[in-house]
Amino acid sequence: MRERRTQRRVFQAATLLCSLALAPSAWLWFAAGDRVGTVESAPSAPVAVVFGAGLDQGKPSPYLEHRLVAALDLYRAGKVKALLVTGDNGRIEYDEPDAMYRYLTEHGVPGDRVVRDYAGFDTWNSCTRAHRIFGVDRAVLVSQDFHVRRALALCEAAGIRSYAVGVPEVHDSTWLYGGLREVAGAGKAAVNVWLRPDPVFLGPKEDGIPKALARAAQR
Repeated sequence: MRERRTQRRVFQAATLLCSLALAPSAWLWFAAGDRVGTVESAPSAPVAVVFGAGLDQGKPSPYLEHRLVAALDLYRAGKVKALLVTGDNGRIEYDEPDAMYRYLTEHGVPGDRVVRDYAGFDTWNSCTRAHRIFGVDRAVLVSQDFHVRRALALCEAAGIRSYAVGVPEVHDSTWLYGGLREVAGAGKAAVNVWLRPDPVFLGPKEDGIPKALARAAQR
């Protein structure tokens, strides 16, 4: 009898811990509502925010390339007028924003429509800098389908009215790893939404996005 009680308590404790661990993920899923979709379903917005996703010998990784292709589709469809590419440039030999810029301009986007944020070290940094430094207040967010709900919640908390395009992927080991990371990422997102910390680098406001939108209006 005592052994059964012990087993029951262990099971109840494990269930409680699992529920607590998964609660932030459930919050992200339900909070997103109907604001996650495809390029075709995305509403028009001034800016698309494209999040970094790693490099392969200085070029966009396959996952990052898929995000950039979705951003290209948004731009070509006339749904966005400017692109904010945000990623990590914490080391001289690792520069996500410039790699993203090169890819987009090599595929037909005018250079004056692509703005680079070199201090997007994580999703919260990218979102809060997009609003506070670059003046973005309405955007379409572009990332993989397992990440966009977190990006949506964080950008909304940062002051950006957002719609998220979830780029689909084959459910391989990379996709599985990314999905598992989101469990921890959801918990971190909940803390960021609650505390709303300053980004790692704040700095002065930049006028790249307003200038890009002004040029778009002239054409």
